[in-house]
Amino acid sequence: MFLRPLARSPWCIHRLPNPLPLSMYATRTISTRPINNISKSTPPFPTIQTCPSPSCTCAPMPAMPEGLPIDHSKSLNGTMAPYAEQVLICTGKDDWESKIEDENSGDNLAADIKELMGRGGVFSDPYHNVSIINTSFPSSPSPRPEIQSTSAYLVPSFKYIPFLPRVSFDSVQALVKGHLLPTKLHPAHDNLSPIHKDRLLRSEDQGRLLYGVRDVRDILVLVCGHGGRDMRCGVLGPVLRGEFERQLEGADVQILKWPVSINDENNRSLLGNEERQDVAKKVSARVGLISHIGGHKFAGNVILYIPPGTKTADGKLNELAGCGIWYGRVEPRHVEGIVRETVLGGRVIEDLFRGGIRQGGEILRL
Repeated sequence: MFLRPLARSPWCIHRLPNPLPLSMYATRTISTRPINNISKSTPPFPTIQTCPSPSCTCAPMPAMPEGLPIDHSKSLNGTMAPYAEQVLICTGKDDWESKIEDENSGDNLAADIKELMGRGGVFSDPYHNVSIINTSFPSSPSPRPEIQSTSAYLVPSFKYIPFLPRVSFDSVQALVKGHLLPTKLHPAHDNLSPIHKDRLLRSEDQGRLLYGVRDVRDILVLVCGHGGRDMRCGVLGPVLRGEFERQLEGADVQILKWPVSINDENNRSLLGNEERQDVAKKVSARVGLISHIGGHKFAGNVILYIPPGTKTADGKLNELAGCGIWYGRVEPRHVEGIVRETVLGGRVIEDLFRGGIRQGGEILRL
């Protein structure tokens, strides 16, 4: 069993000064209300106004729980809270506690990362928002079965971390310091001492301590299904997951459900992914349920991460390659159109668009 040390344990202050006082940071509230002061201009990506009607029968829209309607009155554009990176933790489960850091009595990767990066943590930075969510994707098998390990996707960096051993905090610190911290600090930190700045900056050397890190080649379709937080997503999420899998398969996209496996004997090549794509020459996708991302009143909430280099159905570069696209109020009748227009066509559906992010951190709005 992994035992996480207390916040004052020596690991978190080894060769580092104490965390900066909270008084140095501005208090910030993230809201899912639309941002109305964004100027209207031509979007930096192709769009269509509405989602095309389905060409065949789709799953029915389930009834929402009593007293929990879906909000159709507000504009969706700008309701995605900005972030620099999103950590998708592979749990192999379809639902979680209301606060994911409470899973397994607090012994989990989300709690570990938040202990380091959250308010008062040794790497806390209110100007660098990292979103941490659980997913239903399974973790890669540990190369040492006796050691419990967790896997995670990092997007929009499009990196896969197959092994984060649950035996010490070293791997968590390497993940945060080597992959999640910024490479450049916000100007608000200009007056910090050099040692404080160094603590809050990414270290590539730390990132190299993690074994088997790979680029993500599969399209990731993430559907909020966090019933432990809000039953609107708990009811609608599994229905949308099934419909996305059905429509993607119908569009000749290979659905991957097995864990990503790392083969050390073949130069650490990624199995179940690149090899299958080379042989079958197919686009591949993973469809999973995720925990709370904000805006349950806009269920169904869907995020599409389209890896760099992804091609459209006609063989051209997908103009959304390297982007994460957030949709809200998605119903089963929308799924075929989302697959055809966004996943395979590279076009954003304006009526469903909550926001987006490009590889490198640029936030996308209409």
